[in-house]
Amino acid sequence: MEAGRNRRGCLLSVVQKEHLKLDNLRDRAQGLENNYVFKNDRIPEYPRPEIHVSHLKHDTDRKGLIGIKLFRGFRNPWREDLVWWGLSVGREELRSAEQRLLQETYPNRTEQQVQDQQSFLGKFASSPAFKKSSRLGSYRFTFPLQELLEAYSLQFCGGQQPLMRVYQTHLYKQEVMYVVLVHSPANQEQFSEYPLLTDDPNAVCCYKDGHFIWRPEAMCETHRFELFRNDETQLMEARPCSPHQVYVWDNVGIALHVEDKLLEFDPLRLREKLKFCKGEKLLHAPVEFDDFPLAEATVRRFWPEDPSPLERDEEPDINKAE
Repeated sequence: MEAGRNRRGCLLSVVQKEHLKLDNLRDRAQGLENNYVFKNDRIPEYPRPEIHVSHLKHDTDRKGLIGIKLFRGFRNPWREDLVWWGLSVGREELRSAEQRLLQETYPNRTEQQVQDQQSFLGKFASSPAFKKSSRLGSYRFTFPLQELLEAYSLQFCGGQQPLMRVYQTHLYKQEVMYVVLVHSPANQEQFSEYPLLTDDPNAVCCYKDGHFIWRPEAMCETHRFELFRNDETQLMEARPCSPHQVYVWDNVGIALHVEDKLLEFDPLRLREKLKFCKGEKLLHAPVEFDDFPLAEATVRRFWPEDPSPLERDEEPDINKAE
């Protein structure tokens, strides 16, 4: 594993060319001082769903927002090759994942058992990967995945389909990030050492039928519930457990290879896809967050042609009981 720091100054260890599941990651991390990834023997049972994601999000601070507006798109502000996006997971994606998990576990449920089943998966989706708050800034652009890939294809790939590769696994103190690299076929030789992202049913992340498919290794961060399966009634439920256990959590980062160029969008389209999000401060990551009145004023100033009110990205947290 390679040691380093990210742009926010956070320590991390990097594994190249692989997306390591937690068991394999622990083997590689032997000797590292990490109090979270090795707590697996104390963690209660939790679900491992398959989540289909059709939207990506890009969070930024006020300085980044202004740059995106003035340059009419996304580029790396530190003159690096990659622009980073994250998976956008909401209530509907989680509901669908819950139904898939139930159908795979109990394919022969009766109609009565289907009706008796209560929603449970949201109670486990407590990690930052599922929250509406942001650790990167108060401004969030959320685009349909296919729109983003089409724009990238036209602007960077000459209309061809971009290639996706297994790029890296990042291990932070408490976070694991699986990085997918997206690049032009023209750069195939440059990135040939990285495996192509295939439709592997056992992979943490893959791409199929216009969606990223994410199979979280650790979706809770703080484990307040234990998954209980009743094979006789063919029901699943989340049962409160005590004491709570704090564990690693995982997410997927999508890195678009842009070199020193710009992934451009019409300014009005940028404004349509922009929302305010609440900041979530980290101790060792100095990020500047704006309150909502300042965010409103900033957006009005830089998009005077669009008088629509700035929306908040505050869909009820999917980890709360309905």
